[in-house]
Amino acid sequence: MAKKKLSFEESMERLQEIADILSAGKLPLDDMMKLYEEGQALSKACLAQLEAYEGRLETLQAVESTEGTAE
Repeated sequence: MAKKKLSFEESMERLQEIADILSAGKLPLDDMMKLYEEGQALSKACLAQLEAYEGRLETLQAVESTEGTAE
């Protein structure tokens, strides 16, 4: 069964949950490593989303500046 792709906000919320759990340090090491790996994957996904949004913003700003000079 495929995992549901989380929104940016859901990913950030899950990252906070993972950070809180890991900070408590009350899990067996194996479980902590699994959570850490999940957090790393979520972090990479969030960074990729932010980079994609940044690229879209740059494109929109370029279009707006081009349209502004065409007048």
